[in-house]
Amino acid sequence: MGLKHRLRPILELESGSNDPMAYMLTLVLMDVVLSGTHFSIQGLAVNLLEQFLLGGAIGYCAGRITVWLINHINLPNTALYPVLLLCMVFITFTLTDVVHGNGYLAVYIAGLVVGNSRLSYRREMATFLDGLTWLLQIVLFLTLGLLVNPSEMAGVSLMALAIGLFIMFVSRPISVIICLLPYPKIPWRAKTFLSWVGLRGAVPIIFATYPLINNIEGADIIFNIVFFITLISLLVQGTTISFIARKLNLDLPEEKTGNEFGVEIPEELGSQLKEVILTDEMLENGNLLSEMNIPKNTLVMMVKRGKSIIVPNGKLKMEKGDILLCLSGGR
Repeated sequence: MGLKHRLRPILELESGSNDPMAYMLTLVLMDVVLSGTHFSIQGLAVNLLEQFLLGGAIGYCAGRITVWLINHINLPNTALYPVLLLCMVFITFTLTDVVHGNGYLAVYIAGLVVGNSRLSYRREMATFLDGLTWLLQIVLFLTLGLLVNPSEMAGVSLMALAIGLFIMFVSRPISVIICLLPYPKIPWRAKTFLSWVGLRGAVPIIFATYPLINNIEGADIIFNIVFFITLISLLVQGTTISFIARKLNLDLPEEKTGNEFGVEIPEELGSQLKEVILTDEMLENGNLLSEMNIPKNTLVMMVKRGKSIIVPNGKLKMEKGDILLCLSGGR
């Protein structure tokens, strides 16, 4: 569904940016446990600053390089462009991790740079990565499920339930209210919704495996607690998001992607496709395409009437409800 008050991009920003921070906190807490008496606040501050600076700088540079490569390299097959983009993701994360930067932050920033730039073959890459994302999520959850022993969940259920409820009803709302204090124009209904959409997903479970890998004492208990909290979050918050949005009157129709004709044009052309639905007012001067007041530098490419697609000319008689696919702008 769509959401009012630009809540969707706010949630997308939070979803993408909180994973790098969680990654850093996980590593820092593990260093505290593993280093023991050798731990220092100064070393912690230097480590966090190093991860931020290197992750941000490498991510931005990698994003600019990726955009340049995609738009200038001449690959023999368009199917190779998504592969190129995926390879740049691996290179960005690995290079940043090697120099002790934050690989998650680097990939996130690189993704922002690439996603907000003009790209050749964007549609092919988006389709490929969308399918790959779903496949990896399925494999990820199945793999994580193999690490869980259901009989061990009973021993941590009360503690995990208490922590999960505290996160949902106390810590999450308080943190959202504090973070949004500089934005008084955001209504309380929106802030309430943001407080409720604090979903736990696969990332906390993945980070909970880090203590297991490093053989930290009690790591199995931490993993089971995190897994249990994630299940509670998905069952309680995940199943009620749409309901809460409707109750708070924040829901909108889902934003339409693409067009009725399934046609896209390369971004590098600088042109735009838009749909126009004919009304009685638009047909007052006549029902021929040549009699309509079409803006300069705009070309009517196709007309959809019912289930039929018509390639128009100036003598085509238009009808109310016809959908015009118009090409405007360009170099």
